[in-house]
Amino acid sequence: MIVWLSSYPKSGNTYLRSLLGAYIYSHDGIFNFELLKKNFIQFPNKYIFERLGLNTKDQLVLNKNYLKAQEFINQIGTKNDIQFVKTHSSCASFQDEKFLSLKTTLGAIYVVRDPRNIVISYSNHYQKSHEESVFDLTNDLTLGINSETHSPTYVGSWNFHYNSWKELKKINRYLLVKYEDLLRNPEEVLIEVLNFIYKLGNAKISIDLTKMKNVISSTQFKNMQKLEKEVGFDEAKINKVTGKKINFFNLGSENKWKNILDNKLISKIESSFEIEMKELNYL
Repeated sequence: MIVWLSSYPKSGNTYLRSLLGAYIYSHDGIFNFELLKKNFIQFPNKYIFERLGLNTKDQLVLNKNYLKAQEFINQIGTKNDIQFVKTHSSCASFQDEKFLSLKTTLGAIYVVRDPRNIVISYSNHYQKSHEESVFDLTNDLTLGINSETHSPTYVGSWNFHYNSWKELKKINRYLLVKYEDLLRNPEEVLIEVLNFIYKLGNAKISIDLTKMKNVISSTQFKNMQKLEKEVGFDEAKINKVTGKKINFFNLGSENKWKNILDNKLISKIESSFEIEMKELNYL
């Protein structure tokens, strides 16, 4: 069954997957990028659609087969296996086609981040100005990027995205994780996430404290940044001008919107998302 790891782009999904990957899939809790590649499926993934014999160049065909693709994902694992699936899609119907089915979904962990800081990371990653990035975050029609491996998804605006996934909260299959809490206390948040996952699977959990210590240490931002410089990171984008990869692990804790964003853009974000930002104590 699928456990979704969902977030608006540049909200901390990679950090959460790194923590989970190092704890669940490594022997000693020491992180490496292979743990992400081997154990987390990204959706929608063109490879899965190709395995189903579908034309990946026809977006309408892909939209109509989202649920079929998720059934296929569940068939990849063994019975009662949890399949962690990362997505930046909103949990909303697109062109009258549902994004997910509860028949294949066990639950969802949603990572949320202050949208004022998202803009800075989003601009660096997608090579857009702050103004263009704010436009994307506030536009209900925003679509994800089409690439060789991933088809575009219906992302929507930041608050639309956030609210769409809360639908799973109504049936107790939803856990909200704030990126800021992950940075402040990764061990506490990771234990909460693990408890949620094991509860979904009706299994008991025993925390390995030694392994947990290694997980937290090896996934610190400076270590991730160093690892990217040494071996590269597949999720990093290519600079359109230089042809070189843009650092995925860019500013870390130095990403502080108060020091970087223009006041007009700050006001735009805060007025657009006032309700949700107050709900999340960002305002």
